Amino acid sequence: MPRRLAWLSGAGGFALSPQVLANGWNMPVGVTDLSREIHSLHMTIFWICVVIGVVVFGVMFYSLFRYRRSRQPQAANFHEHTTVEVIWTTLPLLILVAMAVPATATLKNMYDTGDAELDVMVTGQQWRWRYDYLGEEVAFTSSLSTPRAQVRGEEARGETYLLDVDNPLVLPVGRKVRFLFTSDDVIHSWWVPELAVKQDTVPGFVNENWVRINEPGIYRGQCAELCGMDHGFMPIVVQAMAPDEFDAWLAERRDEAAQEALGVDRDWGQEELMTRGEEVYAAICAACHQSEGQGAPPTFPALAGNPRLQEDLGWQLDTVINGVSGTAMPAFRNTLNPVELAAVITYTRNAWGNATGDVVQPARVAERLAR
Repeated sequence: MPRRLAWLSGAGGFALSPQVLANGWNMPVGVTDLSREIHSLHMTIFWICVVIGVVVFGVMFYSLFRYRRSRQPQAANFHEHTTVEVIWTTLPLLILVAMAVPATATLKNMYDTGDAELDVMVTGQQWRWRYDYLGEEVAFTSSLSTPRAQVRGEEARGETYLLDVDNPLVLPVGRKVRFLFTSDDVIHSWWVPELAVKQDTVPGFVNENWVRINEPGIYRGQCAELCGMDHGFMPIVVQAMAPDEFDAWLAERRDEAAQEALGVDRDWGQEELMTRGEEVYAAICAACHQSEGQGAPPTFPALAGNPRLQEDLGWQLDTVINGVSGTAMPAFRNTLNPVELAAVITYTRNAWGNATGDVVQPARVAERLAR
C-alpha cells in the first residue's frame, strides 16, 4: 500500500490512498526534515491567511449589517483619513515580512545541495526514468511494471495500480543525496510528495535538488508534467533502506554491471539473447510498439512482419542506436548497454513470426556504438 500518494492518472482515472484521506486532504508531512519544514511553513501561512480572512470578512459583514440603509439612510461624506491609510499600508507590509522571513529560510535550505554523500543523475525519457549513481558505475532504467492486461481492464487491478516499477530508485537513510535532473526528449517532472522533491527535467539543462530520508520504506510518485501519450504511465518508486543494506545493494549492482560489461566480449546463444531481449522489449519498447509487435501506426510502426526490419539489419541497428530524427523513436545508445541492445534487436528479428534466424552479438553493437 502506498504510504500517502496514490494519484492514479491515465487509463485508470485517479484515486487517493486512505492515508491521504486520513490526513484531511492536506499535503503530507513527509519523511525528511525538509518536507516537515515545508509542511510547517505551509501550516503557518495557512493560519495567517485564515486570520486575515476572518478579520476582513468580519469587518465587511459587520459594516454591511451596522450601516445598512434601513438604519443609516444618510451616508457619511468624508475622505482622506491619514491614520487609517497608514494602518492599512503598514499592517499588510508587516504581515508580508513575517511570512517572508521563514519562507526565505526554507527556500535557502531547499537549494543547498552542498555536502552531499551521494550523487544521482535522474534522466526523464518517454516514458521512463534513468538513474545513474555518479562515480559508482551503476545505472539502470526504471519503467512501469503494471501488466498491460490490467491497463486494458482484462485483469483485476491491484492496490498500487500504475504505481509499480521494475527497478526502483534505491537510496540510503540518513545520508544527503544530491539529484541532478535532465531529460533526453521533452520536459518531465520528477515528483515524490513524501520526499518534498518536485523538479522539472529539461532537455539540455541540469537542475539540482536534494533529499535526506529519515525513515526506511517505499515512497511513490509520478511524472507531474504532461509529457506525451503515456504520461500517466511514468511512475516513480523510491526504496529507502538502512545504510549498510544500501552499501551491500550498491556493491551487488556494481558487480552485476561489471559482469554485464564482460558479457560484451563473449558469444551469446540465440536462446539466451531472446530471453534477455524479451525482458528489455517488455520494459522499454512495448509501450509504443505493443506487446506483440503490432505497433500503433502511423506513429509507432509494427515490428511483426515488418519487411524492412527482416531484410536490413544495418538499418535496424542504426535506428535503435541513434533513433530517428523528427519522430517518436528515441536513441537508445545512452539508455541500453551493448548486451541489452543486442538482445532486444535479436528478439525483434526472431519474435512474432519474423524468424530471420539472425543472432546479433554484443560485440557488434559495441563496435557500432564506437563509430
